[in-house]
Amino acid sequence: MNILCPESVSANQRASSGSEICNTAQEKMATKAEIVSKDTIKPSSPTPNHLRDFKISLLDQLAPPIYVPVVLFYSASDVTTFGNDIRMISDKLKSSLSDILTLYYPFCGTLKGNSLVDCNDVGVLYVESKVPTKLSNILKNPQVHEIIELFPFDPYNPLILLDDHSKKPASNMAVQVNEFSCGGIGIGVCFSHKIADGSTAASFLNAWAATSRGQHGNNILEQPQIESASLLFPPRNINMDITRGMTGHKNIVTRRFIFNDTNLSRLREKLGCFNPTRVEAVTALIWKSATEAARASSSMVSHAVNIRSRMASPLSKNLLGNLWQQAASPVMEMERVKGLHDLAEIVRKTIRKVDADYVSKLQGHELPKVIESLHEARIMVSEKGISCYSFSSWIRFDFYEADFGWGKPTWVCTIGVPIKNVVILMATKNGDGIEAWVTLTEHDMVEFERNPELLEFASFDF
Repeated sequence: MNILCPESVSANQRASSGSEICNTAQEKMATKAEIVSKDTIKPSSPTPNHLRDFKISLLDQLAPPIYVPVVLFYSASDVTTFGNDIRMISDKLKSSLSDILTLYYPFCGTLKGNSLVDCNDVGVLYVESKVPTKLSNILKNPQVHEIIELFPFDPYNPLILLDDHSKKPASNMAVQVNEFSCGGIGIGVCFSHKIADGSTAASFLNAWAATSRGQHGNNILEQPQIESASLLFPPRNINMDITRGMTGHKNIVTRRFIFNDTNLSRLREKLGCFNPTRVEAVTALIWKSATEAARASSSMVSHAVNIRSRMASPLSKNLLGNLWQQAASPVMEMERVKGLHDLAEIVRKTIRKVDADYVSKLQGHELPKVIESLHEARIMVSEKGISCYSFSSWIRFDFYEADFGWGKPTWVCTIGVPIKNVVILMATKNGDGIEAWVTLTEHDMVEFERNPELLEFASFDF
């Protein structure tokens, strides 16, 4: 997830307000989640004193001050096979969460400034709720303004409301376990982006699930690498806010577009001998369609690139922290673009700029040049009005492997980022398709969702 190019949302604009990520400001949650309880889960054994000060890495310092939100849905048939007592299920989740937090101890600490986590074992927020509707109603017609109710707080305005109606900063991680009327459950989790990216979130959820299944301590659970990122990318005396100077936009809407396996194959075939990846093909099509909807004469694209596999010596997927970098294309004069093929090639070149040589520059003396390029890209958007479409791909993250003991998820989703021109790509359950969560202005979305070239390959249900 990233917010390098798009216009940002201010701290007091709530993603759940309706005017930002719902179709209209009047839309309300038809079946509002009822909070049953709130607890704090602490690690089952205290964090040793020598691990109390956890230095976040340079890349963590550059990450936006928001949360990474994920919801995992489990069908009633799977859950009830495991046990009909939601209390037993929740107790198992709490116990295994407490155990796994001993390994992921920064998640239950306190962020100090922009360089340190005090691993003081304050714990993570754990909320239980009841949702008076069947899970099938959510799956048939998922609505962003309903899904956001399944999180313990708004991931883009992370404040927790106290009993006296005051607010306090959210914990580094928080969970909400939602019980649907049919017996299905949805586990909504928020991770501070300052210590976790999408890959870290997936690794943690699978480690938590393995612990719940009873595999913790049996040499099956791969240990997280906690300190490695700060050793590879030592923190600097840096206080760069990549959202500064970008203005919020209220009239935006998020919709999910689905590209199934057959249509992805046809889309890639349309691009001929170029043979793009699924991500390259979908990115090019959405970029082209969105630019046409906005009638933009000039445009650029950016992609958050996972660098774990792009280092000279590839890194483990269990390395905690933000191991991604933003790749931004040159500004394209759209009248000179001949077609989808050209844009797909630009997307490929943009993503491949983040290679081992680029990463070594981050680690060395050329960091100021890299920072300056990020700043220049932001200026192009915020001051010169260039349309930038920012993508983040989660399709290789193993969210669908998270089996807590009652089977794998029926569906895994995030929610749209309340910032215009942001796209998150997620895998479908079978792994062959792509779900694109696209956020545009309301005006642009009307044009975008009726683009004939887009509709040739994608369907949408919001």
